[in-house]
Amino acid sequence: MDLQDQLKKLFPDHQFQEPDKVSSEGAELFMQDEPIICKYEKKGRNGKPVTILENYNGSDEDIKILAKEIKSKLGVGGSIKDNTIIIQGNYRDKIMEILKDKGFNIKRVGG
Repeated sequence: MDLQDQLKKLFPDHQFQEPDKVSSEGAELFMQDEPIICKYEKKGRNGKPVTILENYNGSDEDIKILAKEIKSKLGVGGSIKDNTIIIQGNYRDKIMEILKDKGFNIKRVGG
């Protein structure tokens, strides 16, 4: 007897519903006219190299979806702070490719 069967015995009137999955693959993101700034800091956060994406004007939900998609495609960690996406490591070229494929304008800052 699995968990579903046990729950049905305890709550016979309850209708089980599948949770809505939020997929970032088919999500429509806010596209802006001005470019997203992509820069690399060699001695970034706590002395570790990071790639920083700034100047994205979409909603909080859009920036979360965009960051999650970038992190999953690259297989790296990162975070969002003050409408800035921070990706661990030097992935500026790969991130710029991903964003260009999605239709964003990108401006490379620094070396």
